[in-house]
Amino acid sequence: MEYRKLGNTELELSTITYGAFAIGGNMWGGNEKKDSIDSIHASIDHGVTTIDTAPFYGFGLSEEMIGEALKSHDRSKVQLLTKFGLVWDGSNKEKGDFFFDADDNGKKVPVYKYSSKENVIKEVEESLKRLQTDYIDLLQIHWPDATTPISETMEAVETLIQQGKIRAFGVSNYSIPQIQEAQKTVQIASNQVAYSMLNRKIEEDLIPFTVAENIGIIAYSPMERGLLTGKYFTDSKLKENDHRNGYFGQFDLQKVKTLVEELSSLANAKHISISQLVLRWTTLQKGIAIVLAGARNAEQAVSNAKTMDFDLSVSELEFINQAISKLK
Repeated sequence: MEYRKLGNTELELSTITYGAFAIGGNMWGGNEKKDSIDSIHASIDHGVTTIDTAPFYGFGLSEEMIGEALKSHDRSKVQLLTKFGLVWDGSNKEKGDFFFDADDNGKKVPVYKYSSKENVIKEVEESLKRLQTDYIDLLQIHWPDATTPISETMEAVETLIQQGKIRAFGVSNYSIPQIQEAQKTVQIASNQVAYSMLNRKIEEDLIPFTVAENIGIIAYSPMERGLLTGKYFTDSKLKENDHRNGYFGQFDLQKVKTLVEELSSLANAKHISISQLVLRWTTLQKGIAIVLAGARNAEQAVSNAKTMDFDLSVSELEFINQAISKLK
């Protein structure tokens, strides 16, 4: 495994980071608790020391399982990344910016983007309990909240840093102007944003900005929620309550299938999986600090960790980039 320093912080994070959205179950067609916890153990055992989660993932379940899994590991050697600002439990009393209705076993749950100072403090205390820890390595705002001044949110963050409850702070899904506003109060370590072979928009302006400012990009959805594994072009069928049924519709699936087929030829020649090839390519892109990779079981977790066991040559990168260019 390779470890990288995040922005201006002292945090050393594993380049492949365990992404804990799917193990929460909601929006992903459910989960198996034992498999999820086994995947966390397997990740750590194979050098993935960094785990990224959020209260929203499974409505607290993802954080709870991580807390349970880490009881048998040295907490000081694991970096916990979590978030705040998506409220689903009604505690905001409809304050904030309505986001969408989430599904909870057939029940419609309204989700709000809400990052008032009071709510930030409240959410962090709840996360600390679920994670069974007394500090968070990197706290992140999950989505911008248009109803709360950024300065108010950052005041809460500054308080948490002073209290020693968080080591560093990052944003997620933030624009350049939003980052600049936040930096008036707090040093921003990172911006967690969507980035993949199919979605490279941030290369135009966000990457040059973050590189200049020494802000690390945490790339989420590098596999486009499993689409780039290729298995959804075979007989694999998603469960009815899986959000990807609608998500995949934004892509030209025939072109994606062609890309997957071309990449598979290189992956086969290198005796690696296409997932490993896609993840490794992502880790090598300019400005990308760490890459999130989800795992529903130990086998997937080990495969993700082994992504860093091989390199891509200049000619191999050229082959991959040429294949990607055909998507346009």
